[in-house]
Amino acid sequence: MQQNQSPAPVVNNKRDDDEIDLGRLFGLLIDHKWLIAVITLSFMVVGVVYAMLATPIYQADALLQVEKKSSGIPALGEMADMFATESEASTEIEIMKSRMVIGTVVDQLKLTNSVTPNYMPLIGEFLARRSEVRDQVVIESFNVPNSQLGQALTLEFDGTGFTLFDSEGEQALSGQIGTLAASGEWELHISDAVTENTSDFTLVKRTRLSAISDIQKLLSVAERGRQTGILTASIQHPNRDFSRNVLNAVAQEYMLQNIRRNAAEAENSLDFLQRQIPTIRDNLNAAEEKLNAYRLQSQSVDLTLETQGLLEQVVEIEKRINDLTLKEAEISRLYTREHPTYQALIEQKANLLADQKRLADQVQNLPETQQQVLRFARDVEVNQEIYLQLLNRVQELNVLKAGTVGNVRIVDTAETNPVPVAPKKALIVVLATMLGGITAVGLVFVKAAFNRGIERSEQLEDEGVTVYATIPKSDIQESMDARLMKRTKRKDSAQIDLLAKVDPTDLAIEALRGLRTSLHFAMLEARNNVIMISGPSPGVGKSFVTANLAAVLAQSGKRVLLIDGDIRRGYLHSILHTENNFGLADILASESKNDDSHVEYKSNIESGYVKNLDFISRGTSAPNPAELLMHPRMAQLMQDVQKDYDYVLIDTPPILAVTDAAIVGGYAGTSLLVARFGQTPSREIVHTIRRFAQNGVEIRGAILNGVERKASGYYGYGYNYQYGYTYKS
Repeated sequence: MQQNQSPAPVVNNKRDDDEIDLGRLFGLLIDHKWLIAVITLSFMVVGVVYAMLATPIYQADALLQVEKKSSGIPALGEMADMFATESEASTEIEIMKSRMVIGTVVDQLKLTNSVTPNYMPLIGEFLARRSEVRDQVVIESFNVPNSQLGQALTLEFDGTGFTLFDSEGEQALSGQIGTLAASGEWELHISDAVTENTSDFTLVKRTRLSAISDIQKLLSVAERGRQTGILTASIQHPNRDFSRNVLNAVAQEYMLQNIRRNAAEAENSLDFLQRQIPTIRDNLNAAEEKLNAYRLQSQSVDLTLETQGLLEQVVEIEKRINDLTLKEAEISRLYTREHPTYQALIEQKANLLADQKRLADQVQNLPETQQQVLRFARDVEVNQEIYLQLLNRVQELNVLKAGTVGNVRIVDTAETNPVPVAPKKALIVVLATMLGGITAVGLVFVKAAFNRGIERSEQLEDEGVTVYATIPKSDIQESMDARLMKRTKRKDSAQIDLLAKVDPTDLAIEALRGLRTSLHFAMLEARNNVIMISGPSPGVGKSFVTANLAAVLAQSGKRVLLIDGDIRRGYLHSILHTENNFGLADILASESKNDDSHVEYKSNIESGYVKNLDFISRGTSAPNPAELLMHPRMAQLMQDVQKDYDYVLIDTPPILAVTDAAIVGGYAGTSLLVARFGQTPSREIVHTIRRFAQNGVEIRGAILNGVERKASGYYGYGYNYQYGYTYKS
């Protein structure tokens, strides 16, 4: 087998260009505009469907007012202003959302029982919402074993009867609507049920704490404005009646607990005063008895004007001291002795005690009889004042307790907005459309980033590979290939027409005519007229280029022989409308020959489809194609056909798949590679050339096949086809 001289090394002149080409990115978007449009439209349709089928969420809201209040010590009288405080909105919000309030609502509305209708997937709930009757189950009582708490149970209705299944699907109990059904720890009493759209429901018995937690998550409370005392409460839920009823119950319970709290303050003060009244009354009686006894003993001693004045002053101070003592008892329950309010009361009491001591010194200067009468009269007056004051306070607290209204009022009761607050259909559609567009654009850019296929002949030239021709994509050929694939799948007679014969004016054929001219000059220095055409991988269009190039050469008046060198899977006989009865494999495997220096092949040549074009098919499939191609008969065949034809073209299988092309390349004077536009990476071509070089085969250049006009190439590089023709992208 003849071998070529050592091939020239591939020169890598690849340019290092890391700049972002905005023009090419814009061109990529134009190239894939239909893909982007389809993906965006698909996302938009999904958004519309979701917006239509999604469960609407309704919001109920209520308005409450929290008025400023004092510290809640009615018994302090005028001094109550000293202890006045304002109710912080944040405190009231936390109280409203507390377990104390929510827990009572859960108990009142029996929210530990959860019933959910089971509808057809996807559209069942959508259709049920448009029904005039809403499916619901009213439960009076429901108890389950502890192991079934929080588990999804199945409730099925059959007329007025029902059956309850546990979480394992086993029947737990059955009964009739309106009648209590019980079995062991199971107990269920359904007072009413509407099963217009479904007879299956999911029933869950939740723990009280979990029900409270769920309501706390649903309840939203905020102050409107700053320090306005106006609270806005809202609940969002798919069931508009549920949101309204729960929010009304929460607001009502919050107001009632506030009233109970204020009434409790009055009750505490009343209890304290009632405990003091008996003691003060006993003190008053004892003081009166002492005064009367001393008067009898002293035979009705009257007080002088000076002594009467001292008595009045002493009584007033004593009354004020006792009043402060009562207040100190109240304050001691609220503050420590170090609190400024407590310290102010102590200071005031100390001043009164100092005045009391001064008056006591004046009393010491009076006669003994006057002093005793003054003391007894003082005790009577002081205790009488205190006793009357306590009685008045008790009456005041009784009135206050009876008329307690609290400092919270419901301004607006809960009402549900008829328009759902979610989902926001327009926003969902817009966001879905935007997401679709972003996804489509991202997909295009990612695909472009991972697609290393050749899109410019300069990419090969940068790798040091000469490009002999760029063959535009042919729509006619593409349709014929599609028909061939369909026939092959149906196992029909698979034949397609030769493009050079069907449409000789096609731009792909025009490009092959340009290749014909280039080959004429390139082969002047070739050692023979055998041309091998191969490629790195399947699907690049080797057979298309080889068959149509052979036809173009034959149409120029040259005698051309086309050989299907792909003994494994060649299909050139389908393109040239011949039968694959006896071909190359049979010629090489045949042991009969006329003489030692000649291979009989002419009897196996097919001709007539294209004038001046003869064809040898691949022949019978052989288990050892590589060994057949290396047989001396192959070398002898090449020598014979070189003399009989102007051009001999051999189509070979891809070099990266099998080694057949490397063997055939040893017989060829000119070897060319076919690369597919947008599919074959430039590095794959370089690797292919090196693979051939390892086998002593020199690749003269490459043919870029299936070139498409793309905006990315146009905007990025100003690339266009010859003849000024605009090709379909």
